[in-house]
This record gives sequence, structure tokens and C-alpha cells, in this order.
Amino acid sequence: MSNELQILFWILVFPGFVFTCGVGLLSSWVVRKVSALVQYRVGPPVLQPVWDIRKLLAKEILIPEQANRFLFVAAPLVALASVLVLSTVLGVAAFWPGRAFVGDLIVVLYLMSLPSLALILGSSASASPHAAVGTAREIKLVLAYELPLVLAIIVAIIKTGGSLSIADAAAAAPVASISGALACIVSLLCIHAKLGFVPFDMAEAETELGSGVLMEYSGALLAMWNLTSAMMLVALPMFLVVVFLGGFGSTPGQIALGIVKYVVILVLMILIKNTNPRVRIDQAMKFFWVYCGIALAGAVVLAMLGSVYGIGWL
Repeated sequence: MSNELQILFWILVFPGFVFTCGVGLLSSWVVRKVSALVQYRVGPPVLQPVWDIRKLLAKEILIPEQANRFLFVAAPLVALASVLVLSTVLGVAAFWPGRAFVGDLIVVLYLMSLPSLALILGSSASASPHAAVGTAREIKLVLAYELPLVLAIIVAIIKTGGSLSIADAAAAAPVASISGALACIVSLLCIHAKLGFVPFDMAEAETELGSGVLMEYSGALLAMWNLTSAMMLVALPMFLVVVFLGGFGSTPGQIALGIVKYVVILVLMILIKNTNPRVRIDQAMKFFWVYCGIALAGAVVLAMLGSVYGIGWL
């Protein structure tokens, strides 16, 4: 297979669109089903996420009269495209480390931030007062969790000896050290906020803002946002598995272990989602900047000491 066809296969089939969408929709069903069981409800059938997307695709797209039409329509397209590229880059680094490129860790960090920025732009373009409140919250939330996430990635880079390669991070498995474990835990909380799960769902807050940032979206545009969220439910935990937990490997046993790691992360997010009430935006900012920031600053210091003195468990 030529390089062009290989890249096209990666993007469209595996580990790109088809694979990420399928696993993402299944994972979103698992989250909804387990959450329903915790609340003593039956929950949706397994194909409900697919039916929801299909229903939205058949509905009319309504654009507010005062909205910036270009930004309003382009935002979900940018978000979906960025998650698609993110899942492809992570998947190639996880399953074909020899085909990964140098510096892919920086590219992944950039791609992870694009969906949130696209959501901010799209919501701002809707000219809705409810969406404006959600946008303000989303901006503050992004500013809150991005700093700890960057510090966590710095810990992973230090543990790899300064390499910016995801494959090198997977080989180093930073979670086996104190600093790496701290970075992994804080990164889990950061991607939980990036997914907009409770207790960090204040930007949507259906009971307060009527979906907030997504209030004016409908039809196929809303379907794109839902599909983006489902794909992020695969890409972001995969980021944790690859960068902090040793990756997936190449043998069937290693791949099975990698799947177990992904399931464990998904279970932890479901537990956090169903055992915590929504927090205020100021509480979220204090949590990420103060508590997570201090913890990650200490983790960076420990990682540097471990690197200088050759103490792997630091």
C-alpha cells in the first residue's frame, strides 16, 4: 500500500473516523447506561447514540438572525476535524510507533485545545445571551485546566529524557513514578473538564442555561458537536493511556492490556461524574490553579530531581 493510501486509511478508517466514531458512540452509551443505573433508571438502548445522531442529521439547521453565520457553521466543522486528526495521530503513535513523527506530543497538545476554542467561537457567534454566559464560563474553564495539563505533559517529557515523542513517552510509562502518577491523576481531571462532564459542566448547565454554549445549535450542526464529544471520549483517554500508562503495544496481550487501561479510565470518569455535584466556575478555577497547579509544580520538581540523580521512582 502506498504512503498516500496508508495515510488515507488511517484518517478515514483506523484509527481515524470509522474506528473513533464507533468506539466513541459505544463509550457514550456506556456512560449514559451506567449513569442511569446509578440513578435507578433503565437507561437507553445500546444504539441510542446512533439514533440520536441520525435524528439530528434529518432535522433542519436553524441559524439565529443576528449570528455570524460563517463562524457559527465553521466552528463544529473545525472541532470535528481537529478531533479526527488527534485520534489519528494518537492511534498511529500507539500502534505504529515507527511511523510517528518527532514532536507529535506538541501537535497533540495543540489539537486537544482546538475543540474547546471552536466551541467558544461558535457559541460567541450565536448572538444568544444564554450562550454568552456559557461562553464566558468555557473560557475561564479552559484557562483553568490548560496550565495543569501543560505541566503534566512537561513531567512526561522530563521522564522521557526530554523527548517530544509520544512513542518515547509510552515506552517510559511515567505513571510508574511518583511525579508521573501525580501528572496522570491531574491529567485525568483535566480531560474530564475538557469533556464537559459533571462537576465541570458549568458551560452547558442544562438546568441553568438550557445547554448554554450549545443552546442555538440544531440539526446537523448539533450532530457534529455530539459526534465530536463522542470522538473525544476515545481520543482523550487514549492520550492518557499512551502518554502516561505505557501505551497499547503491538502484541495481542499488550493491546488487550491497553484496552483494559482505557476501560479503567472510562470507569473512573463515570464515577467522578456520578458522585460529584456541579461546581461554580470560581471553584473550578481555584481547584485547577491552586490545588492541581501546586501538585503539578511539585511533580515537575520531583521529575527533575529524579532525572538529575537517576532516581527512577521519583
